Amino acid sequence: MQTPTFDLQSFIDRQRVGSVHATVLALCFLLMFIDGFDIFMLGKIAPAIAADFGVSTASMTLVVTLQQVGLAAGAFLVSPLGDRLGRKRTLVVCAGAFGILTIATAFTSSILSMAILRGMTGLFLAAVLPIAVALISEFTPKARRATFIAVGMAGYSLGNAAGALAAIAVPSFGWQGGFWAGGLMPLILLPLLVLKLPESLAHSSYRNPQDPAIARTIRKMDPTIELTGAEVFVSQGQARGGSRTNPFDLFRDGRLRVSAVLFSACFLSMGTIALLAAWLPSFFHQMAGVPIERFAVAALFGLLGGIGGMLSIGWLTDRVHPTLPIPAFFLLYAAAIFSLGQLSFESVAFIPLLFALSFFQAGGQAGLNMTMARIYPVFVRSTGIGWAGGAGRIGGVILPLFGGFALASSLNLQVTLAVVAIPPLLVALLVLFLLPRRPDAAEG
Repeated sequence: MQTPTFDLQSFIDRQRVGSVHATVLALCFLLMFIDGFDIFMLGKIAPAIAADFGVSTASMTLVVTLQQVGLAAGAFLVSPLGDRLGRKRTLVVCAGAFGILTIATAFTSSILSMAILRGMTGLFLAAVLPIAVALISEFTPKARRATFIAVGMAGYSLGNAAGALAAIAVPSFGWQGGFWAGGLMPLILLPLLVLKLPESLAHSSYRNPQDPAIARTIRKMDPTIELTGAEVFVSQGQARGGSRTNPFDLFRDGRLRVSAVLFSACFLSMGTIALLAAWLPSFFHQMAGVPIERFAVAALFGLLGGIGGMLSIGWLTDRVHPTLPIPAFFLLYAAAIFSLGQLSFESVAFIPLLFALSFFQAGGQAGLNMTMARIYPVFVRSTGIGWAGGAGRIGGVILPLFGGFALASSLNLQVTLAVVAIPPLLVALLVLFLLPRRPDAAEG
């Protein structure tokens, strides 16, 4: 007698949104919020840290650089653990580790020790987004997948915006307050992750097609379903690799070209994000005489645009085209960066322009992540998103060096931001290489 096969992907695609979907989305949203807060907070309070240590703002280059080195290493080394150990288990480890290390940073007494700790913290921060995106995509019906990923990633963008509160709070709590907040939040969330976050059905079936935990989760999603207990659970890409994962499957079965484009695009996109996050407040502080507290208030409103950008690209990806909106977002992102250097900080258009910059920045990068979640099969999905993010983190090490150079060389604001606008233009051109193929041709 033939063992019955249960197609998990078909089951998920038929589901209405329920409590399990909401739980996965809410917990991943919160975790990505904390991740975004922790990563981008440093750039917003860098001038205050430098002043407290009695050094120039440019001296924070070491801290910024080692944080990016840690993020790059974590993307390549820790993200693949999501494919080997499971999405949930890896997220729990990452949340606990970066929470403890972030609190430890509040006790540092030198730039060097802070730089080392931020590098170590980056190892675990880097894996949160790719694994959370993979988990959301594996629980969401195909018709709503991009929108759900966008909502989850809006947490990351909101965390970026909330990091401005750390700069605003510097006069009251010092720069240490930001690290206390960034460290306590994941530790508070940790029990909910352990108790409430389900493991990916697709990953579980790939590791063990008869895992009884899969049936328990399925019954939570649909209490009316009838299971015999003898089912073999299969999912997308099940037959391709057995129980072992091989990261180099990213470059096989027609994925080499797409991976090359996405890795290069992430290098430029995330490098630009890191550059602006690390140095934009300092650019306006040193080059335009704007106090960091005033800029932080403006940035807080402007960065909220990232949420709108992510939600918009999610809707456009689900309803219009899975790739075409991405180059358009990056073209407008470049235009916003360039225009920001031409406006006075006191202009009424300044905050709307910051809003637009964040809108197209976050929406464009989210579009790249959605593309990766769609293209890479389950057995290398966390690795694929993570390694593309790793390429982006390498960009985050290299491109921010321009910020320190611009400050040390006394470049003016107009020239500095004109140069920063070049990488998003290149990303738009790169993503155009994805368009000739049928939208779902390379889907995992």
